[in-house]
Amino acid sequence: MEWLVATVIAVMTGCGVLLTLRARTFPVVLGVTLLAYAVNVFLFAMGRLQLGVPAVIDPAAAGYTDPLPQALVLTAIVIAFGMTAFVIALALKARSELGNDHVDGLDRSDDERSAEEHQSQQDDRSGASS
Repeated sequence: MEWLVATVIAVMTGCGVLLTLRARTFPVVLGVTLLAYAVNVFLFAMGRLQLGVPAVIDPAAAGYTDPLPQALVLTAIVIAFGMTAFVIALALKARSELGNDHVDGLDRSDDERSAEEHQSQQDDRSGASS
């Protein structure tokens, strides 16, 4: 069972990093969200959660589970939700002002056009000097 949980965490982390490195804003948002989910599952797995025992120390209970991982995951969920909402709002604002959803504000066609213009200027200079 530990191998399954470790594999799921590794796959979610890998996919999150891969999506975060994309050039468009929507995959970046999905990647950051997937990384947040991976961290939450990791915190739960490290907390050694037990079934059927209370999270609060009770003298009548035979044992208790550590409430710290549950508190950390709850806090991480709230932070991830706020971060995701902020990144989506930022991406929508950038999309409305720049007209595209590229993370650096440039469309690939703009890059290609500027490279072609630069190449044609270089060709004109080399042709004029000959």
